[in-house]
Amino acid sequence: MTPLRAPAPSVTHVADVTVDAQAAAEVCGAPGVRGALPADAGSMSGPSLADSPELADSPELAESPELAELAELVSGGGVAVLSGAGLSTESGIPDYRGPTGLARRTSSPGPMTYQAFTGSDQARRRYWARSHLGWRHVARAEPNDGHRAVAALQDRGLLAGIITQNVDGLHQAGGARQVIELHGSLDRVVCLGCRQRTPRNELDQRLRAANPGWRARATAINPDGDAVLTDADTAGFAIVDCRACGGVLKPDVIFFGENVPRARVGECYQLVSQARALLVLGSSLTVMSGYRFVRHAAGLGHPVAIINQGPTRGDGQASLRIDAPLGGTLTRLAGVC
Repeated sequence: MTPLRAPAPSVTHVADVTVDAQAAAEVCGAPGVRGALPADAGSMSGPSLADSPELADSPELAESPELAELAELVSGGGVAVLSGAGLSTESGIPDYRGPTGLARRTSSPGPMTYQAFTGSDQARRRYWARSHLGWRHVARAEPNDGHRAVAALQDRGLLAGIITQNVDGLHQAGGARQVIELHGSLDRVVCLGCRQRTPRNELDQRLRAANPGWRARATAINPDGDAVLTDADTAGFAIVDCRACGGVLKPDVIFFGENVPRARVGECYQLVSQARALLVLGSSLTVMSGYRFVRHAAGLGHPVAIINQGPTRGDGQASLRIDAPLGGTLTRLAGVC
């Protein structure tokens, strides 16, 4: 089937962002509440359909046989959703491998690995300095039309469940419920010693108190909330330990080289097994962590549909593929289901 192609969205860059600890004091709000930021922090939300006429009024997309076929599939209900970073790019959060990730793959450090984080105080200091600045970009992001469309489909009883590889919490902020966060969430912190989980806002307050004069300038933000900083910016950053046991604190996300908890993987397999079809949204499926569920669905004979900009590892298992921006495509899908 010939994939539908639509104009790629503009790339969102974050440049010359300067934050000092004192000026960021208002960033922390109620734990787990998005948007608890100062009024002058600026909006990080992506464009809406009203701001994107090329998506809202695209006759090519509206009349595509691929969209009609997808609508027929989803309207039958029982659809499991597997989402990736491409769903959040329209909210201003970059991806690693999609159209907005190309420059970063050649100009910025790769993501932190579990082995590096646990094996070196210097690596943890570097990570927490970059994440202390960069996670605010994720925290102030707002759900986009794609997130809201998925929530609308769930409200209509058409989805068996949602699995997301993203750590930004935007599905829930967009109204979705009972989302399986395959790779965890940036709004929580876990102690590697006692396993106690605490809100990220609480850690932010402690890091600001430990670094009262720290200033840094980020030239880019990675999808995991990791800001690109110089070695000079990270060298003097003070990190803090678990208040309960003195153990090492880590964001409650799955780093590269770390295993997803077995029970969580089993929950995802069960969801895909019980679903009637699998819909992949904004994922290249390069990492086996998500790709295995596509293989599982295909092995059970379930239809697999993919909406993504660019090729994916799962194209061979897909019965339907649409190459188009997610926000406009999903909004039109929700409008006809």
